[in-house]
Amino acid sequence: MGIKNKSQKELKELFLEKLNSQQGRSLAEASEKDKFQALGGAIRDQINQKLVQTNREYRAQGVKQVYYFSLEFLLGRLMKSNLINLGVRERWQKVLAELDIDLTELEQIEPEAGLGNGGLGRLAACFLDSLASLSLPGHGCGIRYRYGHFKQKIADGYQVEIPDNWLKDGYIWEVRRSDKAVTVNFGGEVAVENRAGKTTYELKNGQPILAVPYDVPVIGYDSETVNTLRLWNAETEDVFDNLPFSKNNYQQGAKYRNEVEEISEILYPDDTYHEGKMLRLKQEYFLVSAGLQSIIRTYKKTKDSLADFADRVAVHINDTHPALAIPELMRLLMDEEGMGWDQAWTITTSTFSFTNHTLLSEAMEEWSIDNVRSLLPRIYMIIEEINKRFCHDLQQEYPGNQELLNEMAVIHKGMVRMAPLAIVGSHTVNGVARLHTKILKERELNNFYRLFPEKFQNKTNGVTQRRWLLNSNPELAELITDKIGDSWICNPRKLKGLEEHAADSAFQKRLAEVKLTDKEKLADFIEQQQGLIVDPNSLFDVQIKRLHGYKRQLLNILHVLHLYNRIREEPNLEIPARTFIFAGKAAPGYHYAKLIIKLINTVGKLVNDDPEIEDRLKVVFLADYGVSLAEKIIPAAEVSEQISTASKEASGTGNMKLMMNGAITLGTMDGANIEIREEVGADNVVIFGLESDEVMDFYQQGGYNSREIYEQEPAVKKVLDQLVDGTLPASQSEFEEIRRQLLDFNDQYFVLKDFASYARAQEKIGKLYQDREHWLEMSAINIASSGRFSSDRAIKEYADQIWDLEPFIGSEPEKEQSGY
Repeated sequence: MGIKNKSQKELKELFLEKLNSQQGRSLAEASEKDKFQALGGAIRDQINQKLVQTNREYRAQGVKQVYYFSLEFLLGRLMKSNLINLGVRERWQKVLAELDIDLTELEQIEPEAGLGNGGLGRLAACFLDSLASLSLPGHGCGIRYRYGHFKQKIADGYQVEIPDNWLKDGYIWEVRRSDKAVTVNFGGEVAVENRAGKTTYELKNGQPILAVPYDVPVIGYDSETVNTLRLWNAETEDVFDNLPFSKNNYQQGAKYRNEVEEISEILYPDDTYHEGKMLRLKQEYFLVSAGLQSIIRTYKKTKDSLADFADRVAVHINDTHPALAIPELMRLLMDEEGMGWDQAWTITTSTFSFTNHTLLSEAMEEWSIDNVRSLLPRIYMIIEEINKRFCHDLQQEYPGNQELLNEMAVIHKGMVRMAPLAIVGSHTVNGVARLHTKILKERELNNFYRLFPEKFQNKTNGVTQRRWLLNSNPELAELITDKIGDSWICNPRKLKGLEEHAADSAFQKRLAEVKLTDKEKLADFIEQQQGLIVDPNSLFDVQIKRLHGYKRQLLNILHVLHLYNRIREEPNLEIPARTFIFAGKAAPGYHYAKLIIKLINTVGKLVNDDPEIEDRLKVVFLADYGVSLAEKIIPAAEVSEQISTASKEASGTGNMKLMMNGAITLGTMDGANIEIREEVGADNVVIFGLESDEVMDFYQQGGYNSREIYEQEPAVKKVLDQLVDGTLPASQSEFEEIRRQLLDFNDQYFVLKDFASYARAQEKIGKLYQDREHWLEMSAINIASSGRFSSDRAIKEYADQIWDLEPFIGSEPEKEQSGY
């Protein structure tokens, strides 16, 4: 019997039984962790029943399924969202209250799964939610990182990285499937033989590693569909079983075990040194080999021949990290299944699709030939053959154009290039925002676009309204439902119905009350975390994202210093009180980004400790940004800082989450900001700065001199001088590198060029905020317009236009489908 059909009494008995049988505790003896585990166990039983039924029906009906390969899946806590999606949260809240247990507090105990870092992983998680909620047969494939990325602490203003041991108490949602383990081989030599006129390839003396899957169920909202996120763990068979005991054997065995287990130890190991590069390459191949072996084994349970593989299986490559899946599928089809090259290549190129997520050249992955050949000798042979055949085709298409061939080759100048490999081996290539796709076609991947125009599409990113509104901001969700009903939960375009209430004073009053409540909660959290008191009535200006030069947290904090100067110089300056909130991690090896974190905290100390400023200006840096922290910040945000250098941000998804919660975008014409402006109207965002064509002209033709701006604009000169003149509570040399990057190295990301425009945009924000009725109308229009940026819309487009995937309703009752 499902939980929905159980009485309150039966649910209570189920919980107490789980507490006793699973945790070995009575209610009186149980800790909060015990109670969380007992509730999770009760919920998981119901989920597993649905999971078994879903998989049984997928197999029985032979439906086509998509497998989404990604190095990151940033899930966030799942207890609350699972309860909501199952439609049982209110019932459990009442049952637990009778036992004097607060469900909301219990939900906070769950560790945040350390499976991702930023937008790439959160997008993948949103996509999994939408696949299941739209009853689409689709699964995730990733790595079960033991320590995730890292936990960020701030010590004396600096970022400090410590291991994120998120698995120390286990993970209630995962199920270990040791019976589904596969072997992944590294190193060795390839033995080539000719037998009866057929060439065979066999890997000898390789290092076999056991890939053990841990399955996490992905539950659709109000749906019988439960898909799977399969996470692979690197393990060894017991290396000591067949060895005579000796100290030397023990040490060798322990060393081998450590080498194996580090493959699934951390996300993005530092690749500034050789061992780190090799570990990253190992991770990427480990993921795709284990995933594809598993997919083929599942496929062969119902089909003898792989000739129709691409009719039943779609594999999506999320950025270049899983691009080795292309030669790996070729290896499996040829070496394991006995296919010839042409048949295997036809199946491979009909199976894969590829999303490019970046415009940054340093993020376009490439690996040295020596590394690939030594670690993956058979895979290198296949890549070499792919490159040979592709270059032959290029020579036929563009005879004598060696320069073009060099630019497009998969292997060039001793490097194996992942983007060309992914493009050549996929049937579809997509960007993630209209501008991003345009730049890919016209600039970054123009040669490939001219050769394969039919491959290129745009699929603007999206976020799930169930996580980022229904789950994260229940008070706002309730207000919306009171006004337009709850159909927006499954059909986000219905949010558009809020527009007719945007100017209604009664609705605005309630909207303002909800926002103030969210700001008060965040203010309380800031005080608990940092002892800093911020005014909930001040304007909450938020920039929450990974630290990088092009994302321009530096522009933001230099403007804060400028604003501080203005208030000091003009004590009667009439501007709204502001609280600037930053959060985000810098890559451990990215010194410049880490220095910007130190600058933010140093300016924060200057501002927050100045008694003359009082509550007019505050600066907060919240450590260890992740999904759970975002769920506290985003509902309280009023200004959404999306200020990347135009042409650098592929899309962004934080901009979508923030507008969905009523924040006003302050941004450049970059990424999805352009489409947000188009959807909400130019009067409901604030845009500033260079546009992408201007930025690209400067890069290509020169003409920008940052020192001229420094010398001509007093406000810019003052804040840059303050970095090194003792104004800041830090060593005068602390931020010399930032000043040098901006002046001596000509300001790569045009911070100074856009400074005056940004300052004017901030002034405009302040004036708009003082007109409360107009501001609340803008906020309401942003919420109403956010449906276009739902991941439901994005996934429907992928399913229809790339994967050829149909919803599978199975035995569940009919329900209203998304309006997309």
